[in-house]
Amino acid sequence: MNCRHQPKAPCIAAFGTGSDVGKSVVATALNRFFLNRGLSVAPFKAQNMSNNSGVTPEGLEMGRAQIVQAEAARIPPHVDMNPILLKPTTDVGCQVVLMGEAVANQTASEYHTRKAHLFDAACRSLDRLRDQYDLVVMEGAGSCAEVNLMAHDIVNFRMAEYADAPVILIADIHRGGVFAQLVGTLECLPPERRDRISGFIVNRFRGDIRLFDDGVKWIEAKTGKPVFGVLPWYTHITIEAEDSVVIESPPAVYREKGETPAVAVVRIPHISNFTDFDPLSALPGIDLFFIEKVQDLSGFAAVILPGSKNTRFDLDWLKETGWGRKLATYAEQDGRILGICGGYQLMGRFVHDPHGLEGAPGTSEGLGLLPVETTLMAPKTTTLSRFAWGDVEGTGYEIHMGRTDRLGGSPLFAVLSQNGRAPENDQDGCVSDDGRIMATYMHGLFDTPAVTRRWLDAVGLAHVDTAGTPAGPAARDREYDRLAEHLEKHVDTEAIMKLIKSS
Repeated sequence: MNCRHQPKAPCIAAFGTGSDVGKSVVATALNRFFLNRGLSVAPFKAQNMSNNSGVTPEGLEMGRAQIVQAEAARIPPHVDMNPILLKPTTDVGCQVVLMGEAVANQTASEYHTRKAHLFDAACRSLDRLRDQYDLVVMEGAGSCAEVNLMAHDIVNFRMAEYADAPVILIADIHRGGVFAQLVGTLECLPPERRDRISGFIVNRFRGDIRLFDDGVKWIEAKTGKPVFGVLPWYTHITIEAEDSVVIESPPAVYREKGETPAVAVVRIPHISNFTDFDPLSALPGIDLFFIEKVQDLSGFAAVILPGSKNTRFDLDWLKETGWGRKLATYAEQDGRILGICGGYQLMGRFVHDPHGLEGAPGTSEGLGLLPVETTLMAPKTTTLSRFAWGDVEGTGYEIHMGRTDRLGGSPLFAVLSQNGRAPENDQDGCVSDDGRIMATYMHGLFDTPAVTRRWLDAVGLAHVDTAGTPAGPAARDREYDRLAEHLEKHVDTEAIMKLIKSS
């Protein structure tokens, strides 16, 4: 079925010269900017590839980047904003989440055979958003000029053409070669797609921005298109990163006595929802590090095993690299360990995959840090949850395949509700008898400051001051305003307003 264009609300697209050039952040800034100009605005990304996801109020799964952008637009997230989510499980395969529900595990070649159906679904989602809002801010994926992938690309120009959206092309000067990024991207595109690009934003400039004035003139003379602005590198704004590329290949970290207390997050190969730890990293009284290379852990106040999109693969990796032994030694030396979601599954005695949801069917022996066993099974659990840790209540979300049975220890949380209803299971997680080892399925638990306070107390960091460090939606909303101010200060937003008025 071919999509037919109908006159609807206008769209504007933020595309990139490559991955991690700032498309998501610019799209987030545009959502808040247009909202501040009095427009009802919604984000949209036809297809997102990321293991960083979240849950909508309806209990459906979508990419976390579009949840962030919905927050910036001050609207509830909806799967129409990200109808297709691909969650990598291997180097060549991924779980396909369509309209918020996991529908298949496929290789890239298998996925391509469904592109016509998926494009049609994405078009229908975009149409519904254009019926409901004044404007839709579209985000592209990767480079918009990958010539080997262009025939199958349903995220970038094919979607912009369907929406008749003007495109802002974003390049990252920090990684170098910004002139080649921009001119090379145009040269890879056919004329009609080149013409759809209305102008450029140069991102992540360090130093005196006036030194790039001649660069702006050269780009505009060479391409005949305007540079809408040059965004300086910032350190005063915190926006959730879209994907774990920002924490790739972290170095080993060795702590000395007397230094600021530190928390380590083990950067497993299929890490998911790494933004769970943003509120911890914002605390002035502790340092948080992602670590990948096997090292001694005795200098850390606590160690966290994060979510995983391929639990058994990451379990094998932990054992083969020697991390399993290091974690066991740390636990034996009275270390504090927290597991979240996939990290919870890793910490048990066994992980059973009878139906081969993450690879070949079978059973893997776990790290043995907690008396639990996990069985991977469908359907996927996706809930917005309210929970209690003793007398402290918090909110979070669950995204996992399977069930974990507690064979000893105690539950960590009491589950009060799931998706606004009575929970199917009113207990979550496990804590060891001595309280040092604990795990939960709950993502986002540190968004509730009182829960963060309770965890810090439990791991011996009672002296860390959390007062005056807001977290959760209120804190993020403040950051979106700062981001929009940053955009307006350095970008010709009036020229961008004219793009949507003329589209």
